[in-house]
Amino acid sequence: MQARRLARFLLSYILLGAVVAAIILWLFPDWQGTGFPSRVVEVQEAPSERLADAVGRPQAGPVSYADAVDLAAPAVVNIFTSKRISRQDHPLYDDPMFRHFFGEDDEGERRRPEPTETNLGSGVIVSDGGFILTNNHVIDGADEIQVALADGRSTDAEVVGTDPETDLAVLRIRMQDLPVITLGRSEEARVGDVVLAIGNPFGVGQTVTQGIVSATGRSQLGLSTFENFIQTDAAINPGNSGGALINARGDMVGLNTAIFSGSGGSHGIGFAIPAELAQGVMESIIETGRVVRGWAGVEVQNLTRQLAESFQLDRPRGVLVAGIMRGGPADRAGLRPGDLILAIEGEEIDNAQDLLRLVTEQAPGQTIQFRGLSDGERADWELRVRERPRIEDLR
Repeated sequence: MQARRLARFLLSYILLGAVVAAIILWLFPDWQGTGFPSRVVEVQEAPSERLADAVGRPQAGPVSYADAVDLAAPAVVNIFTSKRISRQDHPLYDDPMFRHFFGEDDEGERRRPEPTETNLGSGVIVSDGGFILTNNHVIDGADEIQVALADGRSTDAEVVGTDPETDLAVLRIRMQDLPVITLGRSEEARVGDVVLAIGNPFGVGQTVTQGIVSATGRSQLGLSTFENFIQTDAAINPGNSGGALINARGDMVGLNTAIFSGSGGSHGIGFAIPAELAQGVMESIIETGRVVRGWAGVEVQNLTRQLAESFQLDRPRGVLVAGIMRGGPADRAGLRPGDLILAIEGEEIDNAQDLLRLVTEQAPGQTIQFRGLSDGERADWELRVRERPRIEDLR
C-alpha cells in the first residue's frame, strides 16, 4: 500500500514536469539541447531563393560586358596633337660666319626642322555631325590635331571651342558614317555601379578597364574651377583623358579626366566629368561658340567650425565674403567683406562650390536674392547677375 502511494506521488510529479517542459519548449523553441538559446545574436539571413538569384540567374549581373563595349568602343577615338616650340636665337645668330653652326646655310635658310611637342589622348564622338568631346588639356595649345577612329580611319580635326573652367573641349571632324555614343543619365549613377573606362593609355591602342563608381559629386580637388566629378577605381592612365566612362549598358556616364597618383600610374582613384555637365557645356559651345555663365563678382571662403561659432551657427554652413570686385554685381548689391551668405534664391548653401554653382546657372541680366548676415544681423541682398568674364580676365 505504501509502495503504491509512493509510485503515484512520483508519477504525478513526473507528469507535472513533462507538462511544464512542454509549455517552456512551446514558448521558447530555441531552448533545446542546452539550457541556453541556440542563437546569441539574431541576424538577417537571405532566403534560399534569393541566394540562388545571386549566383545563378541572369539578373544577378552579366558574366561579360562585351555587348556594352561593342556599343560604345567604336565611338571612342584616339587624339594625337603636335605643337611647335619656338626657340630663342643665339646672340651670334646674325653673324654670317657662325650661321652654319646654328642650322642655316649661307643663304640663311634653316636646315633643321622646328622642334615639336606631341601629346596623346582620347575623345568621344557624340554626334553624327562629327562633334567630339574631349578634355581641354589634351588639345590645349596644339597646332595640329589628328583623330584616329577605331575602324582604322584618321583625319584632321578642328577646334569648335573650349572651356578651361571645366577642362572640356569640342572638336569636329568631317567624315561620313560615324559611330556615335549614347549619353547616359550621369545624375542617376550610384556608388557601386559597374563602369568601364575606354581610352588610349600610353598610346598602346584602345583599351578597356573595369571598376565601379567609388563616389559621386567629388569637388575641391583643384583640377578645375567647376568640379562635380564621378570617382572610379577603373584604371585610368595617361592617354585615357577624354575617353568614355560607360555603364554596363554601354551608355556614357562620364568623360575620363584625371587620376590621383604620385607616380603617374593608376592607383584606383580616377575622376570623370559627368555626362550631364559635359553635354551642357558642349551644346553651349556649339550654339554660341562659348559657355555663358552668371557672375556675382564676389570672392568667398568656406566657414571653419570656429568661424561658425563666432556667427552663432549650429554648424559650418554658408560662405564668408572675403573680397568684392569693385563695380561688380555684389558691390552694386551692397555686399561687403565680412558678410555671411547663407542662401541664394531660398536654397541654403554649405560651401563655395554651392554658391559658384547657383550663380553660374543664372542667365546674365537675371536678378537673384541673397540671404545672410551682416554685422550679426539678418540681411537680404538683391543682385543682378552679369556674364562671367573669361578665366584669363579673372586672374
